[in-house]
Amino acid sequence: MSVALSGIGISSNIAIGKAYVMQRGQLEIPEYVVPKKFVKDEVARFKQALKTAVMQLNAVKKHIPKSTPADIKSFIDTHLLMLDDSMLVDVPIEIMQSEYCNAEWALKQQRDTLVKVFEEMDDPYLRTRKDDIDHVVNRIQGILLSETDQSETDLESRLKGYILIADDLTPADTVLMQHYGIAGFVTEYGGPTSHTSILARSLNIPAIVGVKNAHHYINDDETVIIDANEGVLLANVEDTIQTHYRKLQRQQKKARSELNKLKDKPAITKDKQRIRLHANIELPEDLPAVRRVAAEGVGLYRTEFLYMNRTTVPDENEQFKAYQRIVRALKGAPVTIRTLDLGADKQVDSTNSGPVGANPALGLRAIRLCLKDPSLFLPQIRAILRASAYGNVRIMIPMLTNIMELKQTLQIIDLTKRQLTKEKIKFDDKIAVGGMIEVPAAALMANQFAAELDFLSIGTNDLIQYTLAIDRIDDEVSYLYDPVNPAVLQLIAMTIQAGNKAGIPVSMCGEMAGDPNYTRLLLGLGLREFSMQPTTLLEVKRLVKETNISKLASLAKRTLKAGSQSDITAILEKMNLL
Repeated sequence: MSVALSGIGISSNIAIGKAYVMQRGQLEIPEYVVPKKFVKDEVARFKQALKTAVMQLNAVKKHIPKSTPADIKSFIDTHLLMLDDSMLVDVPIEIMQSEYCNAEWALKQQRDTLVKVFEEMDDPYLRTRKDDIDHVVNRIQGILLSETDQSETDLESRLKGYILIADDLTPADTVLMQHYGIAGFVTEYGGPTSHTSILARSLNIPAIVGVKNAHHYINDDETVIIDANEGVLLANVEDTIQTHYRKLQRQQKKARSELNKLKDKPAITKDKQRIRLHANIELPEDLPAVRRVAAEGVGLYRTEFLYMNRTTVPDENEQFKAYQRIVRALKGAPVTIRTLDLGADKQVDSTNSGPVGANPALGLRAIRLCLKDPSLFLPQIRAILRASAYGNVRIMIPMLTNIMELKQTLQIIDLTKRQLTKEKIKFDDKIAVGGMIEVPAAALMANQFAAELDFLSIGTNDLIQYTLAIDRIDDEVSYLYDPVNPAVLQLIAMTIQAGNKAGIPVSMCGEMAGDPNYTRLLLGLGLREFSMQPTTLLEVKRLVKETNISKLASLAKRTLKAGSQSDITAILEKMNLL
């Protein structure tokens, strides 16, 4: 009988091959008392496990080909850094010394504490960072329990051309699997923003995550098909279906080859309108991916990742060096640095932002937190301004809801400029300052914001969830998350019109900007600047170059007057066929 299982596709690739079902059981963590006189030995055993874990990961790095972009290696480096982090190194030792317990149990307690913090976060990207904690902790626990990691011993000769079925994979596993020549992988856990998923996209490995109970339905050596575009795993299908998917594979390979030819060509529509395509990044290690698709700059640099996984706030110089590295690497291309979007759901111990609220997405976060705590905000503004002396830097303020917030922010920027001038520190005195439109109130007041700012950027992820009053990461209501809901489109159009009226550029940096299904709709609504994940940029560029905007304007206006969701869907389908 044929089997079809659904999950989250991590690429648009298709893979066909025999299944290898990796059985990696849940580790049983023992708990026992360690006599006080033997605690020192237990600590030594734990430290030795840490050293062994470092050796294992360094061995994995040696399997990475020299031609592999630097951003791929950064995922392994992240885990190596975690193995040197006090939260995973010192705290378990303190637990052993205070509670006289074994290393495995102390590590488990600290793991549970850290994971709880991440699970309470609202941002889906940050929530999945708990996976990295689990990956690193499981590696240490496996060493402490003398468990053999099969993925790093005898799998190389077994996996070439196979599709791996596993509970989960670490970034280190993923690198090794690619080295072993797997055709693709399916995991029961994980999300689209986990490091493993990002790595799979970077390595171009067909993958589906979140396929529940996959190992119960798939047998070893059974031929399976991964359709990562649709997020579907197929098994035991008829020959005609296999033939169909092999044909799709050939078409995809040809299409990817054609997309790469667009890399160095400008994004100009058929009716000669110039469109700007920028990239979103989180870390300096993302820059190679930006270069591979020849993005015209960085439209969103999320700075809060400098603050995470630590107990202290990065100081001005640390931030300055991180920003300077990116600005210099872009060699004059624009770099839009978003100021801190930490908040009640994303804290470091020293932010003093109070207890987590009942609804952290609506609490003290982003610019609200920064204005309440200038000691957090001022060092970042100084660091950004200092970095502006080395290239084309823009400042972007997140989660603006009223003009008073904006005026306070602009006053702080002006004050910081005067301080730097007095200290004879170079910066760009004419640095552009923009605001994110991600709250309905800001979209409704877009004309007033546009009059005070140099540019606007539409953050659709939050704008959609706030407009529709749904939590996009809550499975119970996530089906309501719809970028083309009539209310959302009205707010997007309102923002674009406000920018045009004020004569300032308007960009979009949410996920919607990188979704080819909406490219023509957004062009028809007047959007001329997009910022997205690098992996989607060339496909969006292809659509831009195949589009005649003059044919879209009237259809786009019809979506704003549509009375139902089905009407908008019909118009969208018509636009995408033009």
